[in-house]
Amino acid sequence: MALSELRDNIENIIFDLDGTLWDPMPMSIKAWHTALNGFDCIKNPISEEDIQGILGMQHDLVGKKLFPYLSKEQQDEVMNSCYIQEVNDIKKSGGVLYQGLEEILKVLESKYELYIVSNCQAGYIEAFYEFHGLGDYFKDFECSGNTGLSKAENIKMVIERNTLAKPIYIGDTLGDYTAAEGNRIPFVFATYGFGDVPNPDHSINKITDLKDLL
Repeated sequence: MALSELRDNIENIIFDLDGTLWDPMPMSIKAWHTALNGFDCIKNPISEEDIQGILGMQHDLVGKKLFPYLSKEQQDEVMNSCYIQEVNDIKKSGGVLYQGLEEILKVLESKYELYIVSNCQAGYIEAFYEFHGLGDYFKDFECSGNTGLSKAENIKMVIERNTLAKPIYIGDTLGDYTAAEGNRIPFVFATYGFGDVPNPDHSINKITDLKDLL
């Protein structure tokens, strides 16, 4: 279904972050390696595939998947260190913005209210805003690190908090799709991200494809 078919039926756009607005992988790999070097309990080095496999996962579930041989207390300690390092590294050097991101946000903002809902840790979105100077484009955001809730619940929270009447959600994983479905709002699949969504109704191959909403 053509993205332009959504144009007259939406007023708000809610974005996922990782794999949708930017590629955090180079930053994340460096940050995780730095943090994990401080723990003797880690059996195997973290790989790019490991980190890519947890992108989009609710932040408080990641430790169990990556380090099942550790106790819950150890998992929490390790993950907290990794998350702090990530936020610090974003503040220092940022991440890789998808080409044309700020330009498309600028034009979308003239027609729609923009929001972010991510499964990241607390402070991650703020660091993204701070380094890249993009905070003024977005009206509100929420993440599982702040609320402890699922993405579907956080999308619902943003919708209710801002009384959004006609939102859509743009993301790159099956979890993003199901979160949008759970709120009965249209979903746009970012095919260039890190996940796979079979037969989405709407998709974009690059962030600038959102010009079709104008």
